[in-house]
Amino acid sequence: MLFYCIPLFITISCYTPKRDCIPFHNGTFEFETIVNNSLETSRFIRNDTLEIEFYQGKVDSASIRWVNDCECILTRIHPETNQDKRPIRMRILTTKKDSYTFEYSLVGDLKNTQRGEVTKVD
Repeated sequence: MLFYCIPLFITISCYTPKRDCIPFHNGTFEFETIVNNSLETSRFIRNDTLEIEFYQGKVDSASIRWVNDCECILTRIHPETNQDKRPIRMRILTTKKDSYTFEYSLVGDLKNTQRGEVTKVD
């Protein structure tokens, strides 16, 4: 019995989720999240160095610095508060054909990491 369990354990522990992140560096995307028990949708356009977000009739922009193919740092271009000045670390965890699962947090604040899923619409 143990003879069969060891190869199974090795196979499972070596599995890494698919991550083809380059196609998500550019395009138009949507992100849905629950805010105050209501589903909110944000749309953003991204290129290699800039992200422009459209949310509740407001436009916000951030510069992007890709650390590697699947991780970037977002820094707001026109922050309104000290909180807005803090950059956000975003890391793509898994990818599908038209979407990706990611985690994000303020740089240096890993205790408050959150997850979400983004869909590429164009």
